[in-house]
Amino acid sequence: MPDKALQRAGVCPPLTGGRGMEYRINQPISPDQFIDVLTRSTLAERRPVDDKECIEGMLEHANLTVTAWDGDKLVGIARSMTDFHYACYLSDLAVDVAYQHSGIGRELIRQTQRALGPRCKLRLISAPAAVGYYPKLGFVRNEQCWELAPSSLL
Repeated sequence: MPDKALQRAGVCPPLTGGRGMEYRINQPISPDQFIDVLTRSTLAERRPVDDKECIEGMLEHANLTVTAWDGDKLVGIARSMTDFHYACYLSDLAVDVAYQHSGIGRELIRQTQRALGPRCKLRLISAPAAVGYYPKLGFVRNEQCWELAPSSLL
């Protein structure tokens, strides 16, 4: 397993996975690459892909990304915000539809989990079409999650 301090610094060497995929921890990607993989995964339907400034901020402020590469083609991403010790919010899990059902999503989550401390829990909000996917990986539904919309000012 790569050194966690190196992963956090973004200098972790690539990891080779099944089917010739290469997984990279904190590999910088461009907003256009991110939008492209979101679109090819269908997650773009629920992300602000028409707002480049927002997409740039999403990439800039994520402190843990795991990307899946087929050669030089980005085919998947797990984008998270975490303290590495207690909580990790997996904000985006996107896999190109042409590569889905081949274990890439599972491996992106596994590599994310490996970068975290032993007590750190992964949390996410599922896309409607993926609600049945996460229990198969061992995720448990949390009925105590709450959201506050930007328009709901306190």
